[in-house]
Amino acid sequence: MPKLNIIPAKKMIKILKLLGFKLMRVKGSHHFFLNSETGRTATIPIHRNSDLSAGILKEILKDIELNVEEYEKLRRKI
Repeated sequence: MPKLNIIPAKKMIKILKLLGFKLMRVKGSHHFFLNSETGRTATIPIHRNSDLSAGILKEILKDIELNVEEYEKLRRKI
């Protein structure tokens, strides 16, 4: 299994948009995304341009059903 590379929330949002997610709403510093084709949702916390922690990143990948290999391919594209 490849190493999980940490990225800023803004880059994670770009990955979500590549996967067909659309911003549904914003509440405070949390952005809520929905993929209408799959029905999957993701919540991205944006706190002062800091990187997402490994735990939060793992939860997001689990929510959108994306494995680490696919994530790494997308991360390299952006």
